[in-house]
Amino acid sequence: MKIRKKLKANEIDFCSLEFWELSEEEREGAFATLRSERPIPFMEEPDLPVEALPRGPGYWSLTRHADLQEASRNPEIFSSAAGATSIFDLPKEFSEFFGGMINMDDPRHGRQRRIVSRGFTPGALAKMKAGVARRASEIIDRVIERGECDFVADIAAPLPLEIICDMMGIPDSESAMVFEQTNTILGLGDPEFLVSVENPQVAALQAGAALGTLMGEMAADRRKNPRDDLTTALLQSDLEDGAMTDHELASFFVLLVVAGNETTRNAISHGMKALCDYPDERRRWAADFEGVADTAVEEIVRWASPVIHMRRTCTRATSLGGQDFAEGDKVVLWYASANRDEAVFDEPYRFDVTRSPNEHVGFGGPGPHYCLGANLARREIRVMFRQIFERLPDLEITGPPDRLRSNFINGIKRMPCAFTPGKPLE
Repeated sequence: MKIRKKLKANEIDFCSLEFWELSEEEREGAFATLRSERPIPFMEEPDLPVEALPRGPGYWSLTRHADLQEASRNPEIFSSAAGATSIFDLPKEFSEFFGGMINMDDPRHGRQRRIVSRGFTPGALAKMKAGVARRASEIIDRVIERGECDFVADIAAPLPLEIICDMMGIPDSESAMVFEQTNTILGLGDPEFLVSVENPQVAALQAGAALGTLMGEMAADRRKNPRDDLTTALLQSDLEDGAMTDHELASFFVLLVVAGNETTRNAISHGMKALCDYPDERRRWAADFEGVADTAVEEIVRWASPVIHMRRTCTRATSLGGQDFAEGDKVVLWYASANRDEAVFDEPYRFDVTRSPNEHVGFGGPGPHYCLGANLARREIRVMFRQIFERLPDLEITGPPDRLRSNFINGIKRMPCAFTPGKPLE
């Protein structure tokens, strides 16, 4: 990739949706300009089209890897409780429902994370291993005879969604509804998703309510009929830290389908595009899939940076990276920029499946908010690309990706691909 430094440092505005309509090369050029010239800029917040939400005071942007790491390690100073998933100040109830424990500090965050970790123990992940392989194989079976498909909708998106539904014990008949509501929540900054929506906030609440209703029904059933699934585990009151309430369960599920579904599907999508754009790297991985897989998966996550940013709020006056902050200042961690930091990554704009070391922040920085599902995401990416290499070895992207307009999720909505048709496995 060759970056383009089209904008001057004082012209860069991360709250402008027009910025996120620039080409990838221009956006990367803007981040590079800030890292070298103005690494912790202060940016104004725009007026919001919602009367109940006044214009915010502005925010500081962390664009360098080292600064982002330092903020992540110090949650007692750089707090998530005022809202980590939105630059704007949203009502606390809204923020906590849609962001769950991401928008909390300890001790509340720690309690919920310990409850959720019941489903992400080594034993639980080992049990899911066969399920991930089975689901990935079934996904390829559905498209292999066609010779072409939408890579996102038909290959990348189904795997994490189906695994999440398997984990929670949700029937396949509900997966389409879950997918639709997730797209609504994350797509509210994109014109395509706004065409039939009169009020984006109401649409988000309705989508959240639909997912919450599903989990309410699941909770009522599992209390009467426990099963070997994550929903049952989260409702076990006799274990350490007790059970989740119905509200906590609904909020966690919204977080799971957003964080676990959207991020992994976009990592797989960006990874496939990169492998097509860098055929030499694709051949290196194909020649030794298992030997290269560990580093290749990490490079895909770095390259994709599925979550573009998270926010923190200063609990007291402090300084970082040569910049002073006051109590209450908003500080935004730009993972997308940190993952291209020239001070950390050699040739950061080159996709390298054997890159090592690779201290990316694609799963968040260090500290208590590091992604709990990182190992599951790694497994899903690895298994899906094994299926593609073995069964669709000549798959090529045949058109430009249709990107989601968002400053939060580095999403691809559609991406056509073609391959030599084959036969489903018997």
